[in-house]
Amino acid sequence: MPKALITGITGQDASYLAEFLLEKGYEVFGTTRRSSTVNNERIKHIEHKIHIVSADLLDQSSLVTALQLVEPDEVYNLAAQSFVKASWDQPVLTGEFTAMGVTRVLEAIRTVNPKIKFYQASSSEMFGKVIETPQKETTRFYPRSPYGVAKVYGHYITVNYRESYNMFACSGILFNHESPRRGLEFVTRKISHAVARISLGKQKELELGNLESKRDWGFAGDYVEAMWLMLQRSKPEDYVIATGEAHSVAEFAEIAFKTVGISDWQKHIVSNVKAHMRPAEVEHLIGDASKAKKELGWIPKTSFPELVEMMVKADLELEKRNEG
Repeated sequence: MPKALITGITGQDASYLAEFLLEKGYEVFGTTRRSSTVNNERIKHIEHKIHIVSADLLDQSSLVTALQLVEPDEVYNLAAQSFVKASWDQPVLTGEFTAMGVTRVLEAIRTVNPKIKFYQASSSEMFGKVIETPQKETTRFYPRSPYGVAKVYGHYITVNYRESYNMFACSGILFNHESPRRGLEFVTRKISHAVARISLGKQKELELGNLESKRDWGFAGDYVEAMWLMLQRSKPEDYVIATGEAHSVAEFAEIAFKTVGISDWQKHIVSNVKAHMRPAEVEHLIGDASKAKKELGWIPKTSFPELVEMMVKADLELEKRNEG
């Protein structure tokens, strides 16, 4: 039975990846940081099937210990400070986790067993102020946030270890991928949650920033398959994972409101661009995943309207459960 170690097991992507790997017959281990309160909500339904290991991306020795204990065939590094807006408030911590944390994992693998296959979660935020549209593997990076800058470092240190030490290390440059398990601080989940509450009479309005901002949004459950496929290749390479479609925040909101039968959705929106402005903005991201389609055989299965509807319906269920 193959063994996989996933860092950041309590996060959105890790919960879907753990489900996927369990179905593939893996023994799944996940790392969490020591904390007096652990939020295991996303993995509660599979907690009895996976093994939790204590490790921290800020602590090199804990990563070495985890690798020695688990002896994994594959490591998926999904732990990070992943909220772009928070990276402006905590730029140093973001660098420690999202940049240096990657080096610590790679160095731990090199020390314990350099034959372990490694997946790094890179991000479309690395493209930032885009040089070309759509963005592909060869597009130059121009990050516009401390998070984006940290992800560029993580991406290139992965390339560096691959080329310097002949390690099987690769990066998936994932464009925005959402789900009902997304944190409430992300605009997609903020919308789906607010729409559910508005439809139930618990909330009157939804405050948003730039409604015309466009992103390439896919379903996180589809994207974890691509992570796994990358590690099944005979040689490590980096891949853009995206839908190839861009949709605005306004489009997301419109479909969300229509899901609950509200057509005059604009009257529930309060636009406050100034309050939601970042020091530097990323306006338009859209990915070209043709390399992944050709070499991995990967294509997204969930359409944009299906994704929005899934998120709104899940939040409706959540709100109704909370009533009970």
